[in-house]
Amino acid sequence: MSLFEAGMLICFGVSWPVSIAKSIRTKIVVGKSPAFMAIVSLGYASGIIHKLLYSFDWVTILYALNFILVVTDLFLYFKYLPLSKTEPAKNNK
Repeated sequence: MSLFEAGMLICFGVSWPVSIAKSIRTKIVVGKSPAFMAIVSLGYASGIIHKLLYSFDWVTILYALNFILVVTDLFLYFKYLPLSKTEPAKNNK
């Protein structure tokens, strides 16, 4: 475990709840990239697998938490995507 690894995961971990809260509050996901979120999810999954196979420690929990948050944000993207396609027209009035 590296202090810097934990710091990186904590910093990223703070940003995802903010993004999730904004999606829930506004129900608008325009500007979010599902491809980016999928790639980040894959990265966290790779980190979890590495930790489980080669160097299990408490930081694995941070990887798992971040993975769950990113997948939640990705789920919200697809849930609110139909709403986002109609909302900008309403907001321009």
